[in-house]
Amino acid sequence: MRFLDVAKVYASSGPGGNGCVAFRREKFIEYGGPYGGDGGRGGDVVAEAVENLNTLIDYRFQQHVKAGKGEGGKGKVMTGANGADAVMKVPVGTQIYEEDGESLIADLTEAGQRVRLLRGGNGGFGNTHFKSSTNQAPDFAMPGQPAQEAIFILKLKLIADAGLIGMPNAGKSTFLSRVSAARPKIADYPFTTLEPQLGVVKIDESDFVLADLPGLIEGAHEGVGLGDRFLGHAERCATILHLIDGTGDGVAKTYRTIRRELEAYGEGLAGKPEIVALNKVDAIAEKDLAKKKAALEKASGQKVHVISGVSGEGISTVLRAMARQIGDRRAARAAARPVIVREPVTRAERQARNFKAPVVAKSAAAELEMAVKSARPVRAPKRTKPVEAGKPPPKPRNKPKSKPRAGGKAKARPAPARHSAKQRAKKKAARR
Repeated sequence: MRFLDVAKVYASSGPGGNGCVAFRREKFIEYGGPYGGDGGRGGDVVAEAVENLNTLIDYRFQQHVKAGKGEGGKGKVMTGANGADAVMKVPVGTQIYEEDGESLIADLTEAGQRVRLLRGGNGGFGNTHFKSSTNQAPDFAMPGQPAQEAIFILKLKLIADAGLIGMPNAGKSTFLSRVSAARPKIADYPFTTLEPQLGVVKIDESDFVLADLPGLIEGAHEGVGLGDRFLGHAERCATILHLIDGTGDGVAKTYRTIRRELEAYGEGLAGKPEIVALNKVDAIAEKDLAKKKAALEKASGQKVHVISGVSGEGISTVLRAMARQIGDRRAARAAARPVIVREPVTRAERQARNFKAPVVAKSAAAELEMAVKSARPVRAPKRTKPVEAGKPPPKPRNKPKSKPRAGGKAKARPAPARHSAKQRAKKKAARR
């Protein structure tokens, strides 16, 4: 499969469906009125990152992406069907830019991440939507909204934990085939690797993804050779392994040349953690090895590992150093990631935290509000007159209506007798 990390796509969302003008005409319904439905909504253009892709070759032959249009409304107040969304499946690590190639829209760094690029047009209202007491038979409807069109630039940056950089024929492909199951092309001429290669490396109890990038030469930032277009795949790496061909002359000069290209490229590559290794030591004499190692350590200002991709000498030490730096970056990202504490919703979740938790989950603010509402108001004590010395305290004003029985319960008062109208008239006459 051909590797393609840049693609240009012409995308268009779906237009909305038109509203319907219809009236209800049935035999036993005298006043039918408007009966037209609304139009359906047009489809969106959505980009989704998937795991089973590692190139943008699909958009080399499919440069036009178009969503479905909404269906028009129908009679009987039936709304038209919505248009189908157009989903652009891209590899993880794809960046989506506007037509100028500089304005970033989205950066899809996780599998399953989705972003809506273009919104479909809304459907138009049917004549049922416009009926009122003053307009009982509207004979018009609204058309659907038009579609949105745009041009997007897709740029892929491989998600790798470590990257291999160096001059052509520095032994990068041999190193990758030695430490992983990848089988890149290996030959005795420069620029054997024309596109990035990925491999999974396992050392001790850790594993990481290693990316082999095409070789750099002096003037790569100006387009010499393959240029620096593949250096973008190293921007997401936690560490960089810089391989120097030990069989060549001027190892210090070679190191400074690659460092200048990284600084000219920018994007933070010059400040990334770097591991320097002197490769192909199996073909170097012992008396020359010490001189070249000392010169390279002076130029880089750090420890230089001595390795051989053919014999495997010193490879385990380099892989452990890379695994430590990658582990530190993963730990820093995990510590910086915010911890989201989800409130318990079900009864089982609440009892997992507190067995005496209430059945209905309430927030702290709601519980405080309920406590304030349920609190009884405190009444002020009644004012009483001071009791003079030598006098008994005053008796309570409210006397019991009946004396309590011996059993301790008060006898109920008998209900008053009710007189008839004749008896009340006799009593009234007697009073006169």
